[in-house]
Amino acid sequence: MGPLSADQLSLFASQGYLVVESFASSAEIDGMRKRMDQLLHDFDGSSAMNQDVFVQQKEMNEFMYESAEKISFFFEEKAFDEEGNLKQPKEVSMSKVGHALHELDPVFKDYSRSEKITSVLQSLGYKRPVIIQSVYIFKQSGFGNDVAPHQDNSTLYTEPKTTCTGLWLALEDATTANGCMWAIPGSHRNGLVRRLIRGEQGLQFDQPSPSYEQSDFVAIEAKAGSLVLIHGDLVHRSFENQSPNSRHAFSAHVVDTVGCKWSPDNWIRRKVDPEPLYSS
Repeated sequence: MGPLSADQLSLFASQGYLVVESFASSAEIDGMRKRMDQLLHDFDGSSAMNQDVFVQQKEMNEFMYESAEKISFFFEEKAFDEEGNLKQPKEVSMSKVGHALHELDPVFKDYSRSEKITSVLQSLGYKRPVIIQSVYIFKQSGFGNDVAPHQDNSTLYTEPKTTCTGLWLALEDATTANGCMWAIPGSHRNGLVRRLIRGEQGLQFDQPSPSYEQSDFVAIEAKAGSLVLIHGDLVHRSFENQSPNSRHAFSAHVVDTVGCKWSPDNWIRRKVDPEPLYSS
């Protein structure tokens, strides 16, 4: 996979997202899925009742904060019964695993630092990019959660200019039936509308959420192996997966470290600065 073409860059600039088909090989997809199977097998699910319906919000916040430099496992809330017990095996009860797979796991690190990734980022003009977070998303069959309309720059903010781009890789076909992404084309040109701030009282948005018309959203269906580039100001969402098929994906978010800095009131506060993918 080489640099993005002029047509691809123009389309990304226009609509705020771009689907790059056949970005990952079947061997890469299989390797990531098998590695996640192993991570789940080794994970003791009984020791991590980490949903905010079972623990205090402060504890849930701390669990999430610590996940920035760990490989942490997050359950679907609907996976538990009223007593807090899993209703089905842990392997099909997870919402996501994050947020440092790209640093701590060799399989996901190899993909995240691959030449194909750096080539895309060079095409987008990144000078000294770092992956600030990564997450394996399951979107489980039957109850994979709804994700409200949002902008990635709300939580991954750099100043004085925002620089986040999402690199969302479909590990299974993403369709309207199993909860693919939806986006408002061109919404990135309106800029960032609100931020999620980490303060003494936890995480709070500095502005109420705008209202959006669902008719403004378009579905972003993607075949397994497709990479979806997402501008940090693009308004996007997904719906609950009520189909019999899961929708696995691996997502990494990149920010630049030239001409800007990581905001200290983001939810991620690194103890150790991430290693740049390259410097130019």
